[in-house]
Amino acid sequence: MVELHSWLSHQHPGLKTYVALQQKTNELAQSDAEHRAVYKLLSSILDPFIASFDEEPLPAGVAETTFQRLRDADNAISLAPDQQIDAINKIASVDLL
Repeated sequence: MVELHSWLSHQHPGLKTYVALQQKTNELAQSDAEHRAVYKLLSSILDPFIASFDEEPLPAGVAETTFQRLRDADNAISLAPDQQIDAINKIASVDLL
């Protein structure tokens, strides 16, 4: 989880980052069974966002707002296990569009 947060915090908020993030979350869902639900959830919220901007320019304001929402959600998943449900609910409520 820390690895994903660290990677995301050093990326540019462009569409390629979201595509790479979805790829990373899918890979981590396979290798980190303890956090599989969180990774799958993060990946699923990226689908409509990526589809909306595929082959279209990503407006800078939208990119930055979305990037901040993802960083907030990603940061929430580093909480203690007893707080994981709240974190998962927070991630599930993120609307990237």
